[in-house]
Amino acid sequence: MQLKKLIGFVLLGIGFYACQENNLPKPTQPTSTPFSLQLPAHFGKKFTIPPDNALTEEGIALGRMLFYDVRLSRNNSTSCASCHEQKRAFSDGLAFSVGFRGKTTSRSAMALVNLLWVDKFFWDGRANSLEEQALHPIVDSIEMGMTLKDLEQKLQQIPEYPPLFLKAFGAENITAENIAKAIAQFERTLISSNSKYDKIVRNEIQPTAQELRAIQLFFTHPLPEANLRGANCGDCHGSHLITLNTFHDNGLDLNPTDIGLANVTKQPFDLGKRRAPTLRNIALTAPYMHDGRFKTLREVLDHYNEHIQLSPNIDPLILNASNEPNGKTLQLTEQEKEDILLFLQMLTDEEFINNPAFANPFQK
Repeated sequence: MQLKKLIGFVLLGIGFYACQENNLPKPTQPTSTPFSLQLPAHFGKKFTIPPDNALTEEGIALGRMLFYDVRLSRNNSTSCASCHEQKRAFSDGLAFSVGFRGKTTSRSAMALVNLLWVDKFFWDGRANSLEEQALHPIVDSIEMGMTLKDLEQKLQQIPEYPPLFLKAFGAENITAENIAKAIAQFERTLISSNSKYDKIVRNEIQPTAQELRAIQLFFTHPLPEANLRGANCGDCHGSHLITLNTFHDNGLDLNPTDIGLANVTKQPFDLGKRRAPTLRNIALTAPYMHDGRFKTLREVLDHYNEHIQLSPNIDPLILNASNEPNGKTLQLTEQEKEDILLFLQMLTDEEFINNPAFANPFQK
């Protein structure tokens, strides 16, 4: 009888504590705060944010920190920002970027701007998403020199990172996938839409006669038979994004040594084609072209106006563009050249290059 009572008390106690445990508040997983991205109305809605990487306050903040952290490189010398400086519209001012051991890359670093509307990344389009793009420089043997496994282990040992990954992605375990997602989130916020040109588009200011002439000239394909003069720029750099995100052989070399898009597609007709980048903030991103061969915008303009090379895959829209009947070159006047150079200056966005939300979080 005593034994039965004892067992009863034990079972009652177990039940009591079980009920108490069930009533205890459950530990809560951190929840991220959705980020409301302010989108310029004149840029359009032709973009996709991956459903598994929605923008959050915590993810963007983590991505910004990773973007500027030199510890993502093998020897703690190089960050993403080393080749993408905010004051240069996230380019680096070099013909060829310098990697973690002082060696140079084979192409110029592209400016990072309005990437939300881009679907093929790098000069040859080898990455299909910002998440994919983010990891390429990190594992490149010249740029940052890490392996993904080493990167995961390295960041896991840095005390501030596991809690930040927990806030952003709900897990302290750091993975390459979440590193890429965080950097991609930050890069999607790098929107430049407040240049003088944008203010004209939004009817906030009125253009001068020369500015209006420059805008029209930039976007017009020349048709001399219709007495329509144009600079032919909009055929590759059209829309308010100032790029169509398309690939072209722009007649730089008679026999291109950089095979460009063909490196991805393996198709002979893509030999020498490279992505036409946005020209936003172009006055800040010299030198120009994939190999930085042109130091000034005037040199770029002179190339298109006078020095096109008849390479095998040259874009027909470039080859056949002339302001004179049966002309062999674009044949812009000196005044028209000055107008185009003015338009390119109108694309500089001071707010973008000074936005504290894009600045180095390690510098207070």
